[in-house]
Amino acid sequence: MKFDDFDTKMRKFEESLDQVIPADCFMVARLDGKGFTKLTKEDMDLEKPFDIRFRQAIINTMAFLMNSYFQIAYAYNESDEISLLFKPNADKFNRKVRKYNSILAAETSVHFSKEIGRDAIFDCRMIPLPDVDALQDYFAWRQADSARNSVLAHCYYKLVAAGKTPQDAAKELTNMPFRNKTELLAHFNMDLKSIPKWQLYGSALYWDKTIKEGLNHATNALLSGTRRKLIENYELPIGEEYRNWIAKLVK
Repeated sequence: MKFDDFDTKMRKFEESLDQVIPADCFMVARLDGKGFTKLTKEDMDLEKPFDIRFRQAIINTMAFLMNSYFQIAYAYNESDEISLLFKPNADKFNRKVRKYNSILAAETSVHFSKEIGRDAIFDCRMIPLPDVDALQDYFAWRQADSARNSVLAHCYYKLVAAGKTPQDAAKELTNMPFRNKTELLAHFNMDLKSIPKWQLYGSALYWDKTIKEGLNHATNALLSGTRRKLIENYELPIGEEYRNWIAKLVK
């Protein structure tokens, strides 16, 4: 069999499950740490329940991805999870899902491992969102998940610090309503306002424009131009304000 015929025959199997995200959909990737409970609780000496060094390693990894070739407009982090919103005209890999899933997971895993000095693995799933409303829903959902997980983590470590075993603390919190968890925090003289906003509502990176001025030494004329600047935000808006902020971001 000639190589061209052989190649055509085999590629149809290789590409038989290919999915492509339509050009009229927003693309979001969600990356999630695999086995991070063991990594953060047993393998690393981290401050509990949140460690700013761990957060910075995630932020540095997001910055690396945003400064690479992926055409990312916005990156959001909660815990060991990263959500990436791609620019509307992003067209790398012809928007093939398998390429984004594999390459993003690999790039994120390698860079984060370098940041923390240990092996770490992320998985990746690509999510097509049909319109701005769905996009707002997605990021509002992840922010709500961040708040719930943050309160749960603070409750857990307060109970353990008070003498509960890890097993008993986890059992006590299982199926406990969110309101009851906030009441439990109040019992320990802690409320939501005392928790740093980045721990409750996540952190983000996004692009902004800045004016750069310089001097033309040949003519002594003052020149100015617009450049992109990566912004770190640890005090994100919440609720409807966050939804509106997301809508403005994509416009």
